Amino acid sequence: MKHVCVFCGSSSGQPEAYTNAARALGAHLAATGLTLVYGGGKVGLMGTLADACLSSGGEVIGVIPEHLVSREVAHQGVSKLIRVHSMHERKRRMVDLSDSFLALPGGIGTMDEFFEIFTWQQLGLHHKPIGILNVEGFFDPLLQLFDRMTATGFLKAKNRNQLHVENDPAKLLEVLAAASRLPSRINLSASKSSVEL
Repeated sequence: MKHVCVFCGSSSGQPEAYTNAARALGAHLAATGLTLVYGGGKVGLMGTLADACLSSGGEVIGVIPEHLVSREVAHQGVSKLIRVHSMHERKRRMVDLSDSFLALPGGIGTMDEFFEIFTWQQLGLHHKPIGILNVEGFFDPLLQLFDRMTATGFLKAKNRNQLHVENDPAKLLEVLAAASRLPSRINLSASKSSVEL
């Protein structure tokens, strides 16, 4: 695992614990030699995460659609800023660049990115591990919904169990790294030839 994609809010949210978690995650990514791949913004948790990684000597790759360059204030100080034409292209580039994915607290945009990558994993379009940094129980209601989906037959237990949840950034990265070393049972070439991402 060399590149970690992080989905998170373009706002900081409340309480301060979310900002602290983003800062700790960014610093830990740099300390462990992992490259951050994220949405390319300079504000909110996105900016805090990127700045923490950069200030600790880490590499940061931002991917941002042209129409969000001004709204999310594109971060011009990252190691590499990739401008794309659409939200879908942004997500596809993130998938191509990354070895694993994790979600920090965020809003609808964060959920959109997280759900699409989780769906692609469920469909066998990728085998990269996915995690949630559950800061102060932010994702508890969502995890309860996933458990209900599983109990009622809408989400397979094996897919639910592929989602790694921790409340400590270092622990989550360790779990994702271990999961990324597991042998894949998915034929990616067959998946890509039959389904257009």
